[in-house]
Amino acid sequence: MRILAFETTCDETSAAVMEGDRLRSNSVFSQIELHRKYSGVVPELASRAHLEKIPFVLKGALGAAGFRLPLRAGAFDAVAFSRGPGLPGALMVGRVAAEAAAELAGAPLIGVNHLEGHLLACEFEGGRACRPLQFPLLALIVSGGHTEIWHARGYGDYKVLGRTRDDAAGEAFDKVAKLLGLPYPGGPSVEKAAAGARGKAHKFPRPLMEGTWDFSFSGLKTAVSYYLAKELGQDFYKRGLRLPPAKRALVCRAFQDAVAETLVHKAAAAARRLGLKRIAVGGGVSANKAIRAAFARLADFETRFSEKAYCSDNAAMVALCARRRLQAGKFANSLRVDPVLALPGWKQGTLLTI
Repeated sequence: MRILAFETTCDETSAAVMEGDRLRSNSVFSQIELHRKYSGVVPELASRAHLEKIPFVLKGALGAAGFRLPLRAGAFDAVAFSRGPGLPGALMVGRVAAEAAAELAGAPLIGVNHLEGHLLACEFEGGRACRPLQFPLLALIVSGGHTEIWHARGYGDYKVLGRTRDDAAGEAFDKVAKLLGLPYPGGPSVEKAAAGARGKAHKFPRPLMEGTWDFSFSGLKTAVSYYLAKELGQDFYKRGLRLPPAKRALVCRAFQDAVAETLVHKAAAAARRLGLKRIAVGGGVSANKAIRAAFARLADFETRFSEKAYCSDNAAMVALCARRRLQAGKFANSLRVDPVLALPGWKQGTLLTI
């Protein structure tokens, strides 16, 4: 089974070719430099960049896998793309590219859920999908725009237990980095600064939100802002005042510890309640070493992370998602892009309590 896949949900333009369980290519163009001066992703700029780069990304992925343009009929058994969730314009670029490729190859077109791809990326090892997930398990998706807990009972069989109500973990990292004067993206910047922290740090609150599996990181971000205002003055940001490097590192470590502890506490508590022994963690924020170390300290669970190369957005996870759905005979008939695409069974605003 040969699958060509596209990923354009946010600020990475990616195309990949997968044959069987082997990843033949995974070409990714990151827009970080484009958005860095804005300290966040600008949707219109992201869409234009996808439109500009996707021909080159596709050509690179096909060339690395031994294919050439134009595609010939029968070149692929399926073409897949992320139909959501994500930025509307960015999603449309991916769909149009996938539609054109599917038409040329005479292959069926499959739209997949980007977040499911983050979970299944945990199956990759050394360029092969050779570590199949063992269900049932507790899935934690931690990315720039999403923080969710799922009860995963099989491929395509997921129940959302909790979601972020405001800032996702990755978004909180970006906003705290901006407050501290650190470069975008905030996750790697905060992690790097925290690694150099020495001494006792201020302890920020843990937004555990007892009584629900939902997440909320906006309060933690606000706690950091209040701390900085106390240290530097209420208008510290406008005046360009920043903490000295040593003290800033301590704040980064304290913030990062609060996020890690919250994620571990919620995921472990949900897994225990459901009687699950396995936890799988996916998404860009899961590349954070402190978060991985915090989960490694859980003695009662087998925890799986994706390799760091597949934590951020990439088309390899989209190809694998399509493959697993085809094998299970479970895939959506809709090809409509959906910026707020949710997993089946989840109703917007539903609150599942502990």
